[in-house]
Amino acid sequence: MIAVVGHPDLSASTLELVEEELRSRLAGFARAGRAGLVRAGKGLPVAFGRAARKAGLALVTVLPSHHDVPAPLPEPDRKAAGELLLLSEQVRLVEYDPDDRGACVATDESLLRSCTHVLVVWDGSPSNGRDATAHLVAYARSHGIDVEVLWPTGPGTNRRWARSLPA
Repeated sequence: MIAVVGHPDLSASTLELVEEELRSRLAGFARAGRAGLVRAGKGLPVAFGRAARKAGLALVTVLPSHHDVPAPLPEPDRKAAGELLLLSEQVRLVEYDPDDRGACVATDESLLRSCTHVLVVWDGSPSNGRDATAHLVAYARSHGIDVEVLWPTGPGTNRRWARSLPA
């Protein structure tokens, strides 16, 4: 499986660039018969889902649950989750509270453990009280998961991409 993690506050124009880049990177994984894994939410998860579908990669979307019953997502993520469900070949229910940052990070760690590769949309900044991207990069690397960091570079974040950032 291939997962994606990254900053939750990417602009619409950056997300368009990210989606295009993800599509080209995911095409190789699709040819190898792999699947993509994403936790439902707005922004990057939807860009990944769209890119996976366009690249021919099977998509698995994770939804929160409470006692094996789907749990409601925060309002901003509901429409995005609906689109991801339409793009997905499989849906997994995972017990976690989507309003609890710690539970979301623990769920992401658990999901990463089931993956061989993670694509990270990250500018290299440290984790803060909202964004756990740096933590998840360190977590994946410490568990031997291949990490590929993507970040648009250059004036106006044009189509040049950083292939990786220092650990």
